[in-house]
Amino acid sequence: MLIDTHVHLDSFPDCEIPLILDRAHSVGVGFVICAGTTVESSARAVDLSRRFNSFFAGVGVHPMDIVKPLTGEDYMELRNLALKEEKVVVMSEIGLDYMEGMPDRAWQFPAFREQINIARELDLPIIFHSRGAHQDCFRVLKEEKGYEVGGVMHYFQGTIKEANEIIDLGFYISIARPIFRLPHLQEVVSKIPITNIVIETDSAPQPFKKNRDNWTEPHYLRSITKKIAELKDMDEASVETALFHNTRQLLSHRWGILNKYVPDL
Repeated sequence: MLIDTHVHLDSFPDCEIPLILDRAHSVGVGFVICAGTTVESSARAVDLSRRFNSFFAGVGVHPMDIVKPLTGEDYMELRNLALKEEKVVVMSEIGLDYMEGMPDRAWQFPAFREQINIARELDLPIIFHSRGAHQDCFRVLKEEKGYEVGGVMHYFQGTIKEANEIIDLGFYISIARPIFRLPHLQEVVSKIPITNIVIETDSAPQPFKKNRDNWTEPHYLRSITKKIAELKDMDEASVETALFHNTRQLLSHRWGILNKYVPDL
C-alpha cells in the first residue's frame, strides 16, 4: 500500500475529491493526509476527513499564509481541531519560508515555535516546510524539542548533508515529483537509507497546466515509488514495503485510528 503523506486536496471542489481518491486507489494508494495551511483550510481538511474513510488531516498554518501575527485564539482553534477530531494525525503544514516577499520573519518564528509546542502537547508528528531556511528550521526544531514527536521534512530538495542533519534529528525526508528533474536529489535518494524516506505528491490544483490530466494527484505516488526503486537498485515491491513501514513508524501513535478507517492496514 502507498501512502501520500502530504496533499492539499482541500483546495479542490467537493465534486472532484472522490474522483481523485478513486484514481489514487486504482494504483494502490491506501490513504492521503491533507495538510492545513490556515486555520480555515485546516478546518476544511478535518471536515473532508469526516466524509472519506481514506482521507486524514493535518492542522497548521503555513509560513506563506501568515498575513498577520497569529493570536492565542488561532492557536486554540488549531489545538481544538486536533483534540476534537481523531482523524487529525499530524501537525501540518508549518515551518519557515525565506523566499522574497514572504511574511515577516518576526511573525514566522513565533508561529513555528508555538505550533511545534502544540504538536508536542498533542503528540502529533510535525510536517514542516523549509524554503531557504533549512538551518533555522533545524535550529528551532532542536530548541523546541520537536524531535520528541519527530516528523517529516516535506517536499525535500536539499543536499545529502541537510538530509543527514534532519535524519539525525529523528525526522524523515519526503520525496515527491522533483525526484524526476533534480540530479542532486536523485543522488541523495540513492545514498540515504530507504528507512529514512516517505513519499508525497503535495497535490493541489494546477490551473497553469492546461491539460487537466497532467495535474499532480496522489496517483503519481506509483511513479515516484518506481523511480526510488530504480535509483536504489531495489525491486519496486521492496521499496513499497519499506515506505509503508516508515509511514507506519511515523504515525505509530495514531495507527489504531488509521486502521479503524482503512481496515486493510
